[in-house]
Amino acid sequence: MELNDWLAIIGAIGGSSTITWAITFWVNRKTNARKEDASADAMENENERKQVAWLEERIAQRDTKIDGLYVELRQAQSAHLEEIHKRHEIELRLKEAEMKRCDVRGCSGRKPPSDY
Repeated sequence: MELNDWLAIIGAIGGSSTITWAITFWVNRKTNARKEDASADAMENENERKQVAWLEERIAQRDTKIDGLYVELRQAQSAHLEEIHKRHEIELRLKEAEMKRCDVRGCSGRKPPSDY
């Protein structure tokens, strides 16, 4: 095939715009490939940013929930300690009353003095 045959085929397919497109494609093929890679990287980065934001939000929610659970735990522990202190106080009063009882010391007919 000669040059005229090639030009006739190209002219039949699309004319000078086909030749212009082919030259532009050949010259810019590496640039276009870099642009496509950059676009794909940008989309991946955006997806990763969204995932990180979602995970950070989820962690913040869990931290809030854990903080609430700790507050409830501390309140329950405080109530439990108060109950223990009340019971110990009552036990001390009971022991004190036993010590002030007169029949323990052999004096069942009189009231004990209050200075014990």
